[in-house]
Amino acid sequence: MTEASQVAARQTPLMLIVEDSNEDFETIDRFIKCSRFFVPIHRCVNGDQALAFLYRTGKYTNPETAPRPGMILLDLNLPGTDGREVLRRIKQDGNLKTIPVVVFTTSNNPKDIEDCYKYGVNSYIVKPINFAQLKLDVQMLVDYWFDLTTLPNYPKNSS
Repeated sequence: MTEASQVAARQTPLMLIVEDSNEDFETIDRFIKCSRFFVPIHRCVNGDQALAFLYRTGKYTNPETAPRPGMILLDLNLPGTDGREVLRRIKQDGNLKTIPVVVFTTSNNPKDIEDCYKYGVNSYIVKPINFAQLKLDVQMLVDYWFDLTTLPNYPKNSS
């Protein structure tokens, strides 16, 4: 890794992935690792763990090991506290509401979609069944949120 790419890697914000399915997470993780730039990832497997990470409670009290994410990729159907409640709590918290949240779920239920946008989701993506489309969707997601967009608290490097 060159010095310039190491600097860029250090300044790329963390993506928090809240996904209970090992298969889905491993697929998403593999596609992100194939991205043209490094995106650090932390995974939470349920809503309670995600909230502990975001509020730095339990095993996540150290800001070095639980940094503020630059964006959150959130599944809706989670064990315990579900993704809808996690989204609602994030977007109602003055310290967290500016973190972009992308719902990435199998649910194409119009009520879920409408409710998530009412809560303040930044984007809602229905997970495609087709492997090639999933790869394309993940790449577009990473390119948009970590290359094209300037995230709050993470100014883009000038090229």
